Amino acid sequence: MELTDWLLTPGERGNSATRLDSRRPDRAAWSYGNVVRPLIHGATYFPALLTAIRAQRAGDLLLFTDWRGDPDERLDGPGSEVGTVLSEAAERGVIVKGLVWRSHLDSFQFSEAENRHLGAEIEAAGGECLLDMRVRPGGSHHQKFVVLRHPDRPERDIAFVGGIDLCHNRHDDASHRGDPQSLAIADAYGPHPPWHDVQLALRGPAVGDIEAGFRERWNDPAPLTRSPLVRLRELAHGEDTEADPLPPQPPDPAPCGTHTLQVLRTYPNRLLRGYDFAPDGERSIARGYRKALRRARALIYLEDQYLWSPHVVECFAEALRANSGLRLIAVIPAFPEQAGRLTLPMNLIGRITALDRLRRAGGGRVAVYGLENHAGTPVYVHAKVCVIDDVWASVGSDNINLRSWTHDSELTCAVLDETTDPREPRDPGGLGDGARLRPESAPGALPRAPGHGVPQNLPGT
Repeated sequence: MELTDWLLTPGERGNSATRLDSRRPDRAAWSYGNVVRPLIHGATYFPALLTAIRAQRAGDLLLFTDWRGDPDERLDGPGSEVGTVLSEAAERGVIVKGLVWRSHLDSFQFSEAENRHLGAEIEAAGGECLLDMRVRPGGSHHQKFVVLRHPDRPERDIAFVGGIDLCHNRHDDASHRGDPQSLAIADAYGPHPPWHDVQLALRGPAVGDIEAGFRERWNDPAPLTRSPLVRLRELAHGEDTEADPLPPQPPDPAPCGTHTLQVLRTYPNRLLRGYDFAPDGERSIARGYRKALRRARALIYLEDQYLWSPHVVECFAEALRANSGLRLIAVIPAFPEQAGRLTLPMNLIGRITALDRLRRAGGGRVAVYGLENHAGTPVYVHAKVCVIDDVWASVGSDNINLRSWTHDSELTCAVLDETTDPREPRDPGGLGDGARLRPESAPGALPRAPGHGVPQNLPGT
């Protein structure tokens, strides 16, 4: 198995301006010798993050990006609120820098007020958290990662990358009873929506790649927002509108494992003024998927929040048509997150159209499932995971939809194990003992694939 069979070369990334493919002495487009550990569910990720942050001391560096941040979300019990933990780190002398999407108004059920409050709390403690609207109109910053560096203790360096925001609803566990700090979504999910999600914990040289990606965004010279009204409000409230310089990036952590990792991203071709690090945007997530899917022979396993766009799923359909022995299993939400009179039909039309294209390509080799807990409540699948033939795995912030592959900012990690024998099958999943797979046949949900029941060989059934 050659890494170039599965991973993108610098020329294939399609963005020669980024540092990611030129920052190492060997000019490799990926890093070797990492340890990559999946943290399944927020109840696994949040305590691990809390422990790592509380171990930091003066002079260490904490960098994070997020789509939404709720300062009162608890990482592990009282006193572990996100805002409190980050503020305490800044007060200890940790250099805390954050980029959170400056979203649309809360009247549209987005999170401007929460993100503003989180930033204010961190800055009052001596950190810096910028509300970042450097996107295309209608787009969002959707990346979700945390980087912790320790200049005098590099063996402690770690990055957390995936789909879990530092906000309400995410702190669920394998029992899938939901986060006690919940926000309502579609009524089908109840007052405490059960939530399935995945984050990666990375150690090794890849930590330096994640940090380099943060620095590219942080140092973007474009104004944080182009809205004159927002800029006037910033001036009136004395808000931080410019990023302070970061300390020099330390050397990458030493190799410590057997995982090869490549950072893949989406950045739009931003109007008027492009990103310095991606003048024409970057589509390496889409390109990475297409390259890996061309090698798929036995099984594509997906966990995804959407799986909507017919244009995006076409590369999956092409793989199914090209290989008569290839199967695809997808685990998605039984119901869309939004159930309004307009949003529900729009969401269902997109999903049904995309899945119809997959089923026409693969027939009975395509199976699509929703999750429910043991009480029969649907589990909202927010994870963004793809595993191909037990060789190539991707976990990140990107969904299988057009926004994630073209319009929003996204970051995902493609991982291969240097010791893997691709002929040795392993079980997909990690859904948790409190979840079971259910065919998509509930009213208002997706139609189930004909001829498929609950697969008894999958974990969580």
